[in-house]
Amino acid sequence: MKKIFVNGYGSIGSRITSFLKDDPEVSVIGVGKYSPDDDVNVAISRGLNVYVPERKLNDFKNFKISGTIESALNDCDLVIDASPGGHGYKNKKNLYDPKNLSVIYQGGETTMGDEAVSDLLFNSRANYDLAIGKKHVMQGSCNVTGMGRILEPLRNKFSNRLVRFDVTLVRRWADIEQTDKQVTDTIEMTEKPHHGDDVKMYFGKDAPLFVRAIKVPTRQMHLHIMDIRFSDKAPTPSELHEIFANEFGVAILWTAKGTKDIRDYAQNMGFNFTDTNMIHIHANMTVSIGDTVQMMYSDDQTGIVIPENHMLMQAMLFGKSYKDAFSHTESIFNMKERKQKLESHFARKN
Repeated sequence: MKKIFVNGYGSIGSRITSFLKDDPEVSVIGVGKYSPDDDVNVAISRGLNVYVPERKLNDFKNFKISGTIESALNDCDLVIDASPGGHGYKNKKNLYDPKNLSVIYQGGETTMGDEAVSDLLFNSRANYDLAIGKKHVMQGSCNVTGMGRILEPLRNKFSNRLVRFDVTLVRRWADIEQTDKQVTDTIEMTEKPHHGDDVKMYFGKDAPLFVRAIKVPTRQMHLHIMDIRFSDKAPTPSELHEIFANEFGVAILWTAKGTKDIRDYAQNMGFNFTDTNMIHIHANMTVSIGDTVQMMYSDDQTGIVIPENHMLMQAMLFGKSYKDAFSHTESIFNMKERKQKLESHFARKN
């Protein structure tokens, strides 16, 4: 059994450990914590061993910690770095590289410039095979992951007919759990958003993709508005929806009035962390005119990257084929069942 250490226990770390505990092929030896807060006891109550930086041992003297992060890293096969953005690169230089560890980094890091954590940005739908045997790989952010689940099936179906993609990212302000983060009453524009460049890391650097981003005062998911231009007459909405009918992690919804409707349903159905772990195409909003299709889909912030981390872990740790990794991830996450429930609840009304 392979041993996993999850360095960080926030939005990503808490989610990924909740699924890894159900995976019979791996063992989570512990999680890293950097702040002596209530989440330490939450992690312990969930049966996790908590490790802290050696220099901060005294800060955690009132908690039942299991040791230092430095010592835990001596006994693991792969690290999932779930630390805040930018800290992954510091951890790489100070902790992982000296121990020659295999590591998965999250979307707050970069694959470009002097602080690149990897030369590969992973998206299971686009470049799974490239991650096999790699020691350092970055998992794309929720928005970047979501675009991959839409763009790659479109490319597979329409190939040279595609001329241009224009995407507006309407981003949530904070995650559900970030109750200490104020949701500011403003629409904030993002100058030079990284998402387009990140997507081009797996979709192709010359891809005709244009991305703009804004943040709005909500915690209830992201919404992407995508205009897809074709070299000839665009497909009809039903033809477009058909492409995603059997697509992993993409649900086609007709009657959801907003992102909170989906989140509330996920909560009522008892989905982990109220996550759906997928993209939701709002089918009633798809329009086709001339050479262009406009579609809207919501992106389950944070939750969408958790099954991606699981797929990436299998490529790096076991060298599994995409088919085998997909099958195993499905057995843990039950994505097909979730998709069926969502599509049934939000089905078109005749």
